[in-house]
Amino acid sequence: MTRLEEEKVFKDPVHKYIYVQDQLIWDLINTPEFQRLRRIRQLGTTYLTFHGAEHSRFSHSLGVYEITRRIISQFERSEYPDWPREEKLVCLCAALLHDLGHGPFSHSIEEVMEFDHEEWSCHIIEGTTEVNRLLSAVEPDFPRKVASIIRKRYEKPIVVNLVSSQMDADRMDYLLRDAYFTGANYGTFDLDRILRVLRPHQGRIVVKESGMHAVEDYLMSRYQMYWQVYFHPVTRSSEIMLRKILLRAQELCRTGYPFRWIPDPLVRLFRQELDVSSYLKLDEALVQTAFAAWTEEEDKLLSELCSGFLNRKLYKYITFDREHESEAQLCLEELVAAGMNRNYELEIDFPYDLPYHVYRSAAQENSEGGRGKPPILLLEPSGAVTEISLRSDVVQSITGMHRGQYRLYYDEAAARRLADRISPGVRSRLGLAC
Repeated sequence: MTRLEEEKVFKDPVHKYIYVQDQLIWDLINTPEFQRLRRIRQLGTTYLTFHGAEHSRFSHSLGVYEITRRIISQFERSEYPDWPREEKLVCLCAALLHDLGHGPFSHSIEEVMEFDHEEWSCHIIEGTTEVNRLLSAVEPDFPRKVASIIRKRYEKPIVVNLVSSQMDADRMDYLLRDAYFTGANYGTFDLDRILRVLRPHQGRIVVKESGMHAVEDYLMSRYQMYWQVYFHPVTRSSEIMLRKILLRAQELCRTGYPFRWIPDPLVRLFRQELDVSSYLKLDEALVQTAFAAWTEEEDKLLSELCSGFLNRKLYKYITFDREHESEAQLCLEELVAAGMNRNYELEIDFPYDLPYHVYRSAAQENSEGGRGKPPILLLEPSGAVTEISLRSDVVQSITGMHRGQYRLYYDEAAARRLADRISPGVRSRLGLAC
């Protein structure tokens, strides 16, 4: 591992400083593939709800690297025999590059286009890229090793745990960073305390029993952030509109619609013909430029959706309790019968359907084939290891929690145009004049 002659330092609002000591890490940061992450927002469309949420995948990736570096440094200082020292560089590279494959607006575009950002991260790492050239210079098999950590297939689970578990460097950074930039103070927790109680033990990362309350605080912060920020109904509205823009543009592209202007990377995206080179040209600047151009398209659906998204004229919504899902469906069907477009002007949303879980116990993971992330384990003074939900009433109370309300999102302008065809009861719920 080649050390820099002089340590590089990034000033960071969350960690105060991010330290780069290795030449390879510094070189990776300066690749075009990593610099592209400056043009991908960390929180997708959340900036339309929380105006400060403009931070990027670039700053988050540096933060994940820094937390991982701090954990490894602590392990090395304490000389824990269970920590494999030779894995330091590959672990730091995986932490830095884990989000390399995120597309514009992060998870929203993934859901529509049905691709996996982790696989794209691996394609970039293993493809014909500057990142691959730098990693291959360490040893020919090094890119595969880094990619296997991101794929959670690396031969040493302890290394994967640092980057991907239910209390990994990724989650710890994005909770603190998202809380900072949204102004949501309830998303903060005692990172320093958690890092001090982490231990390598029998091939896994565990938490010293005395640190259980710090972990409870971390999980409660996660719980609050999900419901106050990540599942915020206005953010969901903007995500729904973004998905509908992409679906409409894809439908038009595949049927030969003559766009006034559409960039080649989006054509390839819609036709599922992306390679690494064209994928790396996709960023939010390109996509939003396309949306601005599409506000003048002859296709009225696409034009109005793009205009609404860019000018924050988002879909309105009405809320239904979980036990009244059928009412939401009946309301939707009445609006469709009145003439609203079911595919592009309406949607029923239930946040719990999203792939987020505040915490999942070992039993839950095993019942679903262990496809998720490893649970949090407590190391007791006796040396025994216990899954945290078996010891903590706080964690037990939020484990596998099902919560949420159904919301019917609708295009208010379209509803107003058709108001005379909608029953007085539904018009009242939509806030339309009777």
